[in-house]
Amino acid sequence: MGTSDSHMIASETTPLVSAEATKKPKTPLPKRQICILMLLQLVDPIASTSIFPYINQLIGELGITGGNDAAVGYYAGIVESLFFVAQALTVLRWSRLSDRIGRKPVLAIGISGACISILCFGLSTTFLGLVISRCMCGFLNGNVGVMKTMMGELTDSTNMAQAFALFPVVWSIGGFVGPLLGGTLARPQDHWPALFANSFWGNYPYFLPCGVAACLIVLALFMMSIFLEETLSTKRRQKLTSATLGVLSDESLPQQSMAYTPLRSLLTPTVVVPIMNYAMVAFLDVSFRALLPLFLSTPTSLGGLGFSPSSIGSWLALSGIADGVFQGLFFAKIVDRLGPKRLFCISVSCFVPVMLMFPMMSWLVSARGEVDHAVTFTLFCQLVLVVVWHMTLGTVFMFITASAPTNAALGAINGLSQTSVSTARAVGPALATSLFAVSKEHDLLGGNAVYVVLIMLTGALRWLGSQLPDEVRDRNE
Repeated sequence: MGTSDSHMIASETTPLVSAEATKKPKTPLPKRQICILMLLQLVDPIASTSIFPYINQLIGELGITGGNDAAVGYYAGIVESLFFVAQALTVLRWSRLSDRIGRKPVLAIGISGACISILCFGLSTTFLGLVISRCMCGFLNGNVGVMKTMMGELTDSTNMAQAFALFPVVWSIGGFVGPLLGGTLARPQDHWPALFANSFWGNYPYFLPCGVAACLIVLALFMMSIFLEETLSTKRRQKLTSATLGVLSDESLPQQSMAYTPLRSLLTPTVVVPIMNYAMVAFLDVSFRALLPLFLSTPTSLGGLGFSPSSIGSWLALSGIADGVFQGLFFAKIVDRLGPKRLFCISVSCFVPVMLMFPMMSWLVSARGEVDHAVTFTLFCQLVLVVVWHMTLGTVFMFITASAPTNAALGAINGLSQTSVSTARAVGPALATSLFAVSKEHDLLGGNAVYVVLIMLTGALRWLGSQLPDEVRDRNE
């Protein structure tokens, strides 16, 4: 895959950023365009994470587990994994389609699909209904790859770190709003019986958070249709100059309008190594995201913390807002000081103690007989380490964007990366939650086998990170 030879080959064709970019003034970001793009990005995590606080309780109420609480993890993992399976099958096609018809039409389709699917999820009363609604969202959702392509077209080497820092920030804000929305609004008849006395809310107790998420998606779609400008050079209005789009010069415009870039020509170590790192980061991250609410909801008798959906939502919301504030205030500064590769490797190393804190909390609950201050402090420390771990996302986005040999190849590379990531995210939740259930049911390694496996995979990611280029390279020069 990635070797030092690939770094030498890339350096012959693409100049280094570190020596050049420090001498150049930073290009101002096109703030209005990026704000609209981030609004579109925001509604995705709000909708997807809003189901986390209640998904395990919902599956338990469907009666498909036969009253076996330990088996809930199997079905919760299947629901989330099938979304990524569907996305992996189609996201590259959406990215390639955006190279032909433009970025905005593909975004409009994806956002509309997300709106319809979350409404269907709230109206589902069977496990099959949950699966179909999540698959629908995955099939129609090519947004993530297209948004990263647009961000790459709106930035250059001088402001890339500042711009790509916004992705984890916005995801973290969504990770705050989504769980808070789901945990607070689920089963409204139980919390506000006078306001939600209609039998509809008894038949569909989880529709309210889904309906609110759908309204936010409609608002984002409306804002996009009015304010977001097309960034594909062959489709955007003539009035948009290269300065507006943040590219270096008008000479790059003909390069952007080149025809389809053959995918086979992009499968070089310079491109593949960052994509492999992103896929592994995504796999570990989504495994943690699936494990955390499952661990928090699992009864203390099985090694969990036995939290209610509202408590789970509050903890996930706290983690999300802390993550967003930290990334927004410090990510770009830390990248400037340490460099993207060094920061990536440091952040990866934080995943090991994140995993170790799960069995530590189980042991504390078992020894003390309750969730006390020591357990709460350990959970808080885990969420602090997750904030550092999430800096892997911003750095790897930079490497992937910079790996594009031309702007014309950016859509295809983001499509390839998102296909790989969606595949990893399809496997992650099902594997992690299934290993969690098997570990608890059969007492493998004291019920901790799932954490051991993920720690071993972290070692593999640390090696992959060492194969990244020493510097982020400028594709525009």
